Amino acid sequence: MSGRTEGDGAGSPTLTIPRGTLLRSRVVSDVGTTLSRALDRGLTGYATLVPQETLLLSGEARGVITFDDGVPVLAYNTVTDSGGPGALAELAVPGPYRVELYAVDADGLAAAHEEEALRVAPDAAATELADDADLADRTREAAPDERLRDAADEDDAVAAFLADDDRIDAIREQARSEARDRAAEWGLDDALDGPTESE
Repeated sequence: MSGRTEGDGAGSPTLTIPRGTLLRSRVVSDVGTTLSRALDRGLTGYATLVPQETLLLSGEARGVITFDDGVPVLAYNTVTDSGGPGALAELAVPGPYRVELYAVDADGLAAAHEEEALRVAPDAAATELADDADLADRTREAAPDERLRDAADEDDAVAAFLADDDRIDAIREQARSEARDRAAEWGLDDALDGPTESE
């Protein structure tokens, strides 16, 4: 199974995993049911999630979440070709969902699970898709220590970045400078000036 959609660019990571053995296929109103089932059985494999709006209205959310011993590892939206937290955000739409659960040998997921850009924190799916604090807690308890450390390191890096006012100001100033340069190239200098008073 490949997550790459036809005709998209080569810049995004490709999710390629074996088809696996179908364990369950049904429509659910709450994705938490599927996440909890995967956690309870220590599933190594993946779930496909298709929200109702995609089924009925050609929406842009068709997701894959992989599991290692029941703990989510990757998230991927096969429609938009986005992965990681961004894919979870796109999948966080009102249900019901068509869900299929597959079992895959750990070796079959090893290469996919190396894609850092597609990884999510162990409890992210429970929080973002199911809004289930208890399930998030249970998932963190089941997650390997290194997964929790990785998630904590990411949180610390984001917090440190947001706390660095000088760096944020520098980025904003650089963006403004680039916008001014681009506007000058296109003859749009006036668009960056303040509004003029009408007579």
